[in-house]
Amino acid sequence: MSAADVTIEHYRADHAGAWRSLNEDWLIAGGYALEAKDQLVLGDPRGAILDKGGFIFIAERGGEPVGCCSLMAMADGGYEVGKMAVTEAARGLNLGWRLLEACEAEARAAGAPRLYLETNRAQTHAIALYRRFGFVDLPPQPTPYARCDVWMEKRL
Repeated sequence: MSAADVTIEHYRADHAGAWRSLNEDWLIAGGYALEAKDQLVLGDPRGAILDKGGFIFIAERGGEPVGCCSLMAMADGGYEVGKMAVTEAARGLNLGWRLLEACEAEARAAGAPRLYLETNRAQTHAIALYRRFGFVDLPPQPTPYARCDVWMEKRL
């Protein structure tokens, strides 16, 4: 598989199963509990993200989902980047970067002032990616996630 074989698609209803499994897989592999907000956005992506002005991107290879990421609309007009996952077989293809590019393009088109994200310090590869992409650390913010101990933003 090469990076050229992968396209970044907007979420469709037929992505629901992949959206859930891609995210459950990384959460469980990381030793994290599926928290209430996880259950909400994985179980009802249309109602929890899309109908509230957000976006979901699915990386596909030959029509098969191999990665995902979401943008959740925030009260300040920014977007929270969340639920980024890439299958083990698709790692090393720069899909995380490409998903972030899709997020940033959508946020800029909407006139958003920033991208925001929450993660866990054990996610060292993801944090390195976010820093390379221009995210900077923030002080602790209110969060619904028990696992969250890193907050970042990228001003647009």
